[in-house]
Amino acid sequence: MNSRRTAHVDTFARDHLPPPDQWPELRFDLPELRYPERLNCAAELLTGQPGDRPAFLTPTGEPWTYAELRARVDRLAHLLTGELGVVPGNRVLLRGPTTPWLAACWLAVLKAGAVAVTVLAQQRPHELSTLCEIARVRHALCDIRSVDDLAKAEIPGLRLTTYGGDAPDDLLRRPAPHTPFEAVATAADDVALIAFTSGTTGRPKGCMHFHRDVLAVADTFSRHVLRPGPDDVFTGSPPLGFTFGLGGLVVFPLRAGASALLLEQAGPRQLLPAIARHRVTVLFTAPTAYRAMLGELDGHDLSSLRRCVSAGENLPAATWQAWHERTGLRLINGIGATELLHIFISAADENIRPGTTGVPVPGWQARVQDADGEPVPDGRPGLLAVRGPVGCRYLADPRQRVYVRDGWNVTGDTYVREPDGWFRYVARADDMIISAGYNIAGPEVEDALLRHPDVVEAAVVGRPDEERGQVVVAFAVLKEGADRDAEALRAFVKTELAPYKCPREIVFLDALPRTATGKLQRFRLRTRHPRAEAPHTEGGRD
Repeated sequence: MNSRRTAHVDTFARDHLPPPDQWPELRFDLPELRYPERLNCAAELLTGQPGDRPAFLTPTGEPWTYAELRARVDRLAHLLTGELGVVPGNRVLLRGPTTPWLAACWLAVLKAGAVAVTVLAQQRPHELSTLCEIARVRHALCDIRSVDDLAKAEIPGLRLTTYGGDAPDDLLRRPAPHTPFEAVATAADDVALIAFTSGTTGRPKGCMHFHRDVLAVADTFSRHVLRPGPDDVFTGSPPLGFTFGLGGLVVFPLRAGASALLLEQAGPRQLLPAIARHRVTVLFTAPTAYRAMLGELDGHDLSSLRRCVSAGENLPAATWQAWHERTGLRLINGIGATELLHIFISAADENIRPGTTGVPVPGWQARVQDADGEPVPDGRPGLLAVRGPVGCRYLADPRQRVYVRDGWNVTGDTYVREPDGWFRYVARADDMIISAGYNIAGPEVEDALLRHPDVVEAAVVGRPDEERGQVVVAFAVLKEGADRDAEALRAFVKTELAPYKCPREIVFLDALPRTATGKLQRFRLRTRHPRAEAPHTEGGRD
């Protein structure tokens, strides 16, 4: 990294990168990953497509063509660098529901050489204050509908500009040049965005990604696994503040010259009719949503779909099989991380093996190692370690040394590498339950629970136990009207798994605790006390 070539005037992000000896080894093995020294990823994503082709679609509005998107991004970039006083390297917070205007703001921030910090519309004032403190944010562009909590955060020195409202000073109503904006000549290794981990435990970690990183995830996973073309239509449920959504709904379609349907509400009941109406071909959502949609499929035309991507949490084999049986579509499983921006292990088409994640995406390497960093034999569980063109670079955070070890990104997942090179998920490293000397993977028990026809969602954690060390506790969400019979459910699991893996206790909930991005908050389940629940919600003990 050569600091002399940076285009950043505000060098905060670069100054707070980890020391070079704490970086992972970066690999650019594919020809398409060898980017020029000067690179502005927003300019690259907006260049070359025919102007009359659709770029963004909405459920009700007229499509945005590529020509219209370029013009609107340039107008926003003029406002940012002119009236709003943003200089290259400034961090600009973006907040709002998933709309073309939020995506356009993201592109404009990057084209202007600033650093995008996209947050979730659901985050509360204290959370927003923490993120702005960590990233030293002084500018924000916010959808008028999402402004209240950001205003309540009372962030010192924050210049807050809203869009989508009626006020004369609304971003979209301000006068601005209608001329092309010349993209700031950022370096390929200038920071383009800071993506925060979901913060399920402890203080959020800001993950800094370069301009070349944004293109690299498109030129690896999207190019080699999804293989999209200009006629594809992408949609999905993850918000743009979640890197799964940023890639799947903005970066990948634009890189391919395709279009994206951006939905403000993207639950199963909104996704299914939207897929039919807009002839969606590529879908991004989480395993929980695929399972929920199974009960809503009747009457919906999914014939346009050719790619269904699942990530964000482990994809149970039962969900894969059920989706395939009902739709004929083969879910593309994948594991990614905010630290690595997007998916790095996956498989598509006939290469898919239900119950496994896949193989390293072209451009990436992966291995399974022990706690000392030594590779473990095939077939034995260990810690997943990966490296490729993108790597973890936390913003001034001592946890960098935990995530990056000996040049590898250690994701915190327990995996098994099969003898033929396929990777199979076992558990999060801290989700392995050790009971009476047995290692029990919580996701395996969850998968068994989900095979019961009345179980909609399931989560399994370990609870400390003096006699056994830990015991398995299951939390289940049932279909409406189903009988909350814990003993019957335990009996079912005993027909699916060895007895020592069966939950000692089962707690029924109306919903599992999740983050705004849909990730399960296991730490909240670990702090619950099943024995304190109402008697009818708890199973007996052996």
